[in-house]
Amino acid sequence: MSVMFLPLRLIPVPVQCVVLASVLQVFFKDNDALSATLEALEGKVFRVFIKDTGAVFFIGFKRSNVWVHPSSQVRPDVRIESTTSGFARLSFAKEDPDALVMQKVLKLSGDSESMLLFQKLLQDLDLDWELELRRTFGDFFGRKVANAAYKLIEAEKQLRNTSTQLVDDALKAMHTPSEERLQLWQAGVESVTRKTQKVGRHLDKLEHLAAQAKV
Repeated sequence: MSVMFLPLRLIPVPVQCVVLASVLQVFFKDNDALSATLEALEGKVFRVFIKDTGAVFFIGFKRSNVWVHPSSQVRPDVRIESTTSGFARLSFAKEDPDALVMQKVLKLSGDSESMLLFQKLLQDLDLDWELELRRTFGDFFGRKVANAAYKLIEAEKQLRNTSTQLVDDALKAMHTPSEERLQLWQAGVESVTRKTQKVGRHLDKLEHLAAQAKV
């Protein structure tokens, strides 16, 4: 993905599609090693949804080429959802897509085989988005997009760190025990449980002996 880092609310989706298609077409054309990947993706359609902007577009593969359109009559094989910052982390920061899926930053749904092909595409597509944007649209545009992406990634990172610290502070204010204290507490509970079970076994034996004595 690429143009998720522009001020998307101000740029029409068709323009975003032109930018993304141009970069991908040039990149695939200059990398013959990806021909097998293109062949495997023949006829596949991917629906991309950017949740925080509401933008939707489709990426498809036909005759060893790639197209990007704001709409499609073909039912998508895979649906891809994330936020602007999520796609920035995937593309510019090159974070592991599997890790992003596990963190629920990136959501994939659809045909399982097509999803595997998409994951392989991401692995094979070792694409430097800043470089390719500068090659295709010039240095000024490429730098603008890249800087916006990096700032967005950093802002989200700071927000995550701040949120984590706020939660930690709130837990401390509630006198929530630390992880070490929780471990000690758990060990104490397990010890009491074992002793209770031992006492229970002794009581069972005493009850059994008492019943025999009555007989």
